[in-house]
Amino acid sequence: MEKLHATLRHLISISDEELNDFLALCYEKTFAAKAFLSHQGEISQEIFFITSGLTRSTIIDHAGNEHTIHFSLEGQFIADYTSFLVSTPSTNSVQALEETSVMVMPRKAIEWGYAHLAQGDKLGRTIAEFYFLYFDNRLKNQYVFTPAQRYENIAQIFPNIHNRVPQHMIASYLGISPVHLSRLKKGSR
Repeated sequence: MEKLHATLRHLISISDEELNDFLALCYEKTFAAKAFLSHQGEISQEIFFITSGLTRSTIIDHAGNEHTIHFSLEGQFIADYTSFLVSTPSTNSVQALEETSVMVMPRKAIEWGYAHLAQGDKLGRTIAEFYFLYFDNRLKNQYVFTPAQRYENIAQIFPNIHNRVPQHMIASYLGISPVHLSRLKKGSR
């Protein structure tokens, strides 16, 4: 809870009373490695703040193939934001890759925050802006950088990722085959 407390204070001006009231609507939860925080096809009713651990977001395409579209580390928010914002079925799943502890912010907490926090709208906007910038950069990087450059950049985006995530998931995130990733790794030594 302390990490979320510090993050909220970093993002907005918030009184102790506002913070305590908001956090009273949230709760802690721990997911075992490989457990799902949310599932494709369900409407997202919660936003998760990762206090420890690591998750990945995946999409299953029309042919039934799984693609890793995002990793989330400690100190980050994760959800299918589109599903959460417009109450439509989620297009992706969020899975814990190692034991992961989160602060769960249910829809009622988020709605309460918009209505009662002096800077609730700013908080929502700031989180949405981070989300937009990440995915905008991710999309552009897929077209601007070569696979080798994307491989070199991944550790800057996700520190220590190579020691925490199986290589086939990193390859999926980079949009390349595991064999191609193996070649890139050999070439970078």
